[in-house]
Amino acid sequence: MNNRDPHQHQPLLRAGEPLEHARAVMILLHGRGASAQDILSLAQELPQDGFTFLAPQAANAAWYPYRFMEPLERNEPYLSSALNLIDSILQRVRGAENMRDANIPNENIFLLGFSQGACLATEYAARHAQKYGGIIGLSGGLIGPDDTPRAYQGSFAQTPVFLGCSDVDFHIPKERVMATRDVFEKMGADVTMRLYPNMAHTVNEDEVEVVANMMRKL
Repeated sequence: MNNRDPHQHQPLLRAGEPLEHARAVMILLHGRGASAQDILSLAQELPQDGFTFLAPQAANAAWYPYRFMEPLERNEPYLSSALNLIDSILQRVRGAENMRDANIPNENIFLLGFSQGACLATEYAARHAQKYGGIIGLSGGLIGPDDTPRAYQGSFAQTPVFLGCSDVDFHIPKERVMATRDVFEKMGADVTMRLYPNMAHTVNEDEVEVVANMMRKL
């Protein structure tokens, strides 16, 4: 493992349509202690038609070592490596790994993450704001302490965003989910946020249905 770029050369799992035949792509980011296979199993509950699902594996099953609300530098170089990995996957998707028949446009690309993966997905999206097919943060929010400057550039151009979380999640304070909503709305996203009473740190059926509907509307 490259200590400066720990997530480089990790496995990338696939499901759904072959990339060269897909009209849309969803990148799924797993949580701490989980695996690409774990998050990829969620695809079985989602619409399949025309979608390629891609799930990268984090080195040592974690995208970064400390809590997501720690100072950003404390989670380096892991955080930057993870963000760069998403960027490299998106570049490959847009060029379809040199497969001339695909070239998935940005507005047909979805980013979905759970827990640590949701924090990573929302942070990447905020740093690379543009029109996406959808951004889904399941039990997560933007990375960094409460006083982190959120001077992100760009516009989401009404990208649909869904943020779902328990209102008593031990790992993810609801205030951070609400703050993430506010940042994304200011950046031009069409945000839906749902805080589920007393839910465990998990994904529920309502969240799956919301994501499925986002995909159907593409």
